[in-house]
Amino acid sequence: MTQTYWEQTKQAIIRYGSEIGLDKIGIASAEPFTELKQRLVEHRQKGYESGFEEADLEKRTRPELSLRGVQSLIAVAIAYPSKLPNPPKSQPGAYRGILSRSAWGTDYHTVLREKLDKLAQFIRQLEPGAEVVSMVDTGPLSDRAVAERAGLGWVGKNCALITPEYGSWVFLGELLTNLPLPPDKPITEGCGDCNLCVEACPTGALVQGGQLNAQKCIAYLTQVKDFIPDEYRGKIGNRLYGCDTCQLVCPHNRGRHFAHHPQLQPDPQVAKPLLLPILSMNNKQFKQTFGHTSAAWRGKKPIQRNAILALAHFKDRTAVPELIRLLINDPRPVIRGTAAWALGKIGGEEAEQALKQAEQNETEQAVVAEIRKGLAMLAGK
Repeated sequence: MTQTYWEQTKQAIIRYGSEIGLDKIGIASAEPFTELKQRLVEHRQKGYESGFEEADLEKRTRPELSLRGVQSLIAVAIAYPSKLPNPPKSQPGAYRGILSRSAWGTDYHTVLREKLDKLAQFIRQLEPGAEVVSMVDTGPLSDRAVAERAGLGWVGKNCALITPEYGSWVFLGELLTNLPLPPDKPITEGCGDCNLCVEACPTGALVQGGQLNAQKCIAYLTQVKDFIPDEYRGKIGNRLYGCDTCQLVCPHNRGRHFAHHPQLQPDPQVAKPLLLPILSMNNKQFKQTFGHTSAAWRGKKPIQRNAILALAHFKDRTAVPELIRLLINDPRPVIRGTAAWALGKIGGEEAEQALKQAEQNETEQAVVAEIRKGLAMLAGK
């Protein structure tokens, strides 16, 4: 097979990818990601990992461990919307939370996986001897590193892949194949002297341009199932899932909004939901409301805990009876404890009486500690 033959094969793959709605496609070599491995080792040594990543650094940086005989990586991207049409207003008595843009519309893992499956099927028909493995976010390889090597964009100081056409409002995935497709050249563009994302990060999670301490990142904190550390609770604001701050301040995202994928279009009532109803949702109601989004993958508890923190952020007095109900009756210590903290933050006589009563009855020490934090706030300590 000649170089010309494989270039034609590559162009056929790109054309078909465009037909099925992939916004960008690039080809990268399947060489080990040696520089990335060194960065990941340092990242781990500093305790900056989230714990959601693939633990095996060899798998993360050596494509051949995911597909024996791999020769090429096919990186793909689809753009997603950044603006909410007719957003509902958050107002006293009807305060609302917000999902990050990555969780608007249908779960992108589903959308992108369907497109990659179609592309893989096309490649196998085109080349009957082709072996193809698909990855979307949950695979061991770094989607951003693959996309950067394939020339889709560059990894910015906010640790997101920034494309010239769509900014960083893109979802990424890749196919690994044994076909020797001609690789594309990486983009040399970068962030220059701009440091807006690093300066804007609410928790200082962007330690420096291109380095993220995931343990401090609000996007990560909104997904953990345990108590959120005290120093970050006030920083969460009304975020229920994820955080867009470092993308919103990026000049490459200014004025960029893409509404051409119907499945990724948000329902404003889901993207910016009322907070109080979330506290009393059962599993079925949660699934009906959020089940189709990527925000549902960690289950109901983190979203409910974040809704409690958001109500405390707004100091919503109308939430006090519901928070008291959770404090007294909810079987989950994280929810009881966060409700206690929120009652202390919101304040009032009803909240204080409930906290004093709960202090007498609560047996879980972690919850007792939160009740005492709430009472200390009420006492002005």
